[in-house]
Amino acid sequence: MVGVLCAALGSVAGVPARAASPSPELLQALERALNDRDDAALAALLQAGPGLDPAQLRQRRQLLRQQFPDLSWQVKAGTPHKDGQPIVSINTTGTRVQDGVSYRLDAQQTLTLQSDGRHVSGQTLLTESSMLRSGEKAVPVVVQIPDVVLTGQRYDVDLIVDEPLDGALVAGGIAAVSPAQVAAMESPSLELGALGGGGIFKTVRAPLTPGVQTWALLLVHPRGVVTATKRVRVVADRKVLEP
Repeated sequence: MVGVLCAALGSVAGVPARAASPSPELLQALERALNDRDDAALAALLQAGPGLDPAQLRQRRQLLRQQFPDLSWQVKAGTPHKDGQPIVSINTTGTRVQDGVSYRLDAQQTLTLQSDGRHVSGQTLLTESSMLRSGEKAVPVVVQIPDVVLTGQRYDVDLIVDEPLDGALVAGGIAAVSPAQVAAMESPSLELGALGGGGIFKTVRAPLTPGVQTWALLLVHPRGVVTATKRVRVVADRKVLEP
C-alpha cells in the first residue's frame, strides 16, 4: 500500500539546501495543524516553496485519513545533519479495520524544513519508510535497506522475519515503486512467491543518475501480513555517504 509513503509532508529529492531553522513553537504548530481535522490551520501555516506544494499536501492528508480515520502525526526536532542543518522527524500512526481484519500503520520521515519564522515554506526529504501490519500479534520483522546509495551501486533490499519460522509457510514479494505511483499513492503489482528463508532478500542496482528509488515489500505469514515501503536516495557524491 503505497499510500503510506506520503504519511506526512510529501517528498522531494536532492541534497538539503540551507534554510532558516523552524522554531520549537512552529514545529508545535505544525503538529497541531497536521492533527487538526480542519484544513484551515494547515493551510494558514504553509507557503508554497522548494519541495512543498500545500494543496498537494492537504490532498494527500485527506486520502490518508480516508484509509486510516484515526491517523495522527508527531513532529519533533531531530539530531542535526552532519553539516549542522536542523533535522525534523515526523512519525505517523493510524489503524483501520477492513473485512474484519485490523491493520496498523507506522511511518517515519526525516526532513529539513525552510521557514520565514511564521510559515513552513520549503522542505527536503532525507529519509522515509513505513510499515503496515495486520493480525492480533504483529509478526516481528526487520527491514534492512540503506537510506542513501551511490549511483550504479549494488545494494541489498531485505525484510527479515525476526523469529524462527518453525515450519510455517511464508510468501512474499518485492517491487519497485515508480515516481508516478508514489505521486498518485498507488500500489504496485507484487507477485508473491514461497520464501525458502526467513524473509525477503534481493540485491538490486542503483540507477546511473542521481535521484530516488522506492521499494515496496509484502510478506504473508500465518499470523498476519506485513507491507513495508522504503525510499532510497541515489547520489553521485561519495561524501554524502560519510557519517
